[in-house]
Amino acid sequence: MPRPIPKWASTGDVNAFFGLMLDNIADLLLAVGLLSAVYKFPADFCVRTMVPGTAIGVLVGDLLFFIMALRLARRTGRDDVTAMPLGLDTPSTFGMVFFVLGPAFQSAEARGLDPIAAATYAWHIGICSIVLSGLFKMLCALGAGSVRRHVPRAGLLGSLAAIALVLISFLPLLEILSMPIIGMTSLAVILTTLVARIRFPLRIPGAAAALLVGCGMYYAMRAAGWAPEMESPGFEPRDALFPSEWLEAFAFGWWSAMGDALAYLPVVLPFALATVVGGIDCTESAAAVGDGFPTGPVIGVEAFATLVAGFCGGVIQTTPYIGHPAYKAMGGRSAYTLATALFIGSAGVLGYFGYLYQWIPKPTVFPILIFVGLEITAQSFHAVPRRHYTAVALACVPALAFLGGNFANQVLGNLGRSIGDLTDPALRRQLETVELLSNGFIVTSLLWASSLAAIVDRRLVRASACFAIAAACAAFGVIHSPLPGGALFWPWTLAPHDRDLVAQYAGAYLASSVLLVVWSRWAEPVPCDQAGEESPRETDGALTHGKVV
Repeated sequence: MPRPIPKWASTGDVNAFFGLMLDNIADLLLAVGLLSAVYKFPADFCVRTMVPGTAIGVLVGDLLFFIMALRLARRTGRDDVTAMPLGLDTPSTFGMVFFVLGPAFQSAEARGLDPIAAATYAWHIGICSIVLSGLFKMLCALGAGSVRRHVPRAGLLGSLAAIALVLISFLPLLEILSMPIIGMTSLAVILTTLVARIRFPLRIPGAAAALLVGCGMYYAMRAAGWAPEMESPGFEPRDALFPSEWLEAFAFGWWSAMGDALAYLPVVLPFALATVVGGIDCTESAAAVGDGFPTGPVIGVEAFATLVAGFCGGVIQTTPYIGHPAYKAMGGRSAYTLATALFIGSAGVLGYFGYLYQWIPKPTVFPILIFVGLEITAQSFHAVPRRHYTAVALACVPALAFLGGNFANQVLGNLGRSIGDLTDPALRRQLETVELLSNGFIVTSLLWASSLAAIVDRRLVRASACFAIAAACAAFGVIHSPLPGGALFWPWTLAPHDRDLVAQYAGAYLASSVLLVVWSRWAEPVPCDQAGEESPRETDGALTHGKVV
């Protein structure tokens, strides 16, 4: 006799749904808003081609996690199983915008393509990147445990902390402060409810409360003439209903861009690897509160959802979200993932996301991203031994170079100038150094933090290997590329000035590597108190997204 279907919905699913759904909406708003504001990317093109496939990835992933939760509940006979939450990866959202889609769009325009043709090229690059991420994660699903063992935690989490602190926390703050009264009030709600865990009146979830308070204030102030109208999205939302342009992805025209997309792998694969390790952590977090989902299938669902998103024209990868214990404590079961899947999926495929993009003031929803960045940064320190804190902090330095270089390039671009046009040799040299440090900074952060963590552990040979890898990366432009956009290269094809810069950076890493190998012969052994110290296990969830409701 078949077992009865256990209870899969409760009143707690309402709160859990708002938290998970708004997190995903914030990422979609962020991606479209940044592409439009920073790179002048056609917003209607994003909504009609990129958003549907991206939303389908969330639809498929959350549906599969819903089914996994039902099976676990039926197998165990329990009514309190909470489904794993899944959504768009926030660090990858920034990574795809600033290091893949935006640069690809700019390079296409520089070749003389019109904005729509350039946007199409960038879209194809994004599809290829997501498909490659999905394939990589599918391979990782076969050996998820070995991935976690071999990737230095301080290096991986240090690079994530760099993105979280410098990009996820800082850049949305600029948008929040564009309307200080509304933005800061919404941020206060987020920090009070999600960081301090103080319940909002009527038990409204923190993310939903920030949106309701912020939107209410904005529209009241606008009616009184105290707030400006939001910037036009550049298209009529009704024209974005029932989009069909994303279906062109099924013609596989994007395959022709695969060769160009390979140049972006140094950016794409670290993000994919981060979600794999985060998925493993998330699975352990769920097991700690009684929901024992198998690790391999969880990573497999994440990989499959990313692949589906790519094949449907999506440009942002999916990942299990941190916060399974929080969703469980709220009384969530499985219905919240089902509801999120249907809402996000239909918003993209039916096209009513265009209305959300027009109606929701970004200062009311971006505070959730500030929380995400702060959580990732805090947990990156919490999840490594205390002796590795310096390594995590060091990983943030290259990201600061990216931030400074990005603003400098925007200012020079508006003046119609470049770094090479500067007449002050000292200033030109400083900005060149900033640009070299910022190019490939994610990989640089990972290698620097991994090297320092190994040095702190007195494993000088391992640190030497990290420096040797850095030398090889610098030699081919994976890090410190002197070419526009941080492009990869063959060293012998460079101009003399660029070749000299590359030789200096590669030589610096190689010299450090040799020094540490020689030094290792006289290094003292690892102290007993460090040799037995394990990395603290993060019990609150994955470290790649930083979401708690």
